[in-house]
Amino acid sequence: MYYAIITEDVENSLPLRKTARPAHLERLEALRDEGRLLVAGPHPALDTPDPGEAGFTGSLVIAEFDSLAAASEWADADPYVAAGVYRAVTVKPFKPVLP
Repeated sequence: MYYAIITEDVENSLPLRKTARPAHLERLEALRDEGRLLVAGPHPALDTPDPGEAGFTGSLVIAEFDSLAAASEWADADPYVAAGVYRAVTVKPFKPVLP
């Protein structure tokens, strides 16, 4: 089943994101390579694809896991969590209906 991992950043998270980004992307690329990643990306702090120094306010990952517990465990192990980027992480079941 798919699960949505919805995160909210701490204030001024951009320096923390930059430090942990390579390890964060490596985990997402592994999900992609396993065919389990539906979509992933950050929420820009400004209404533009490149918010510059304004940074991001959080992220969304939708990926396939065996259970809610497995998705939560994966989310808890994210390098952004260890780096203090996120102030909140929510994991919910997700049912794709469209494009």
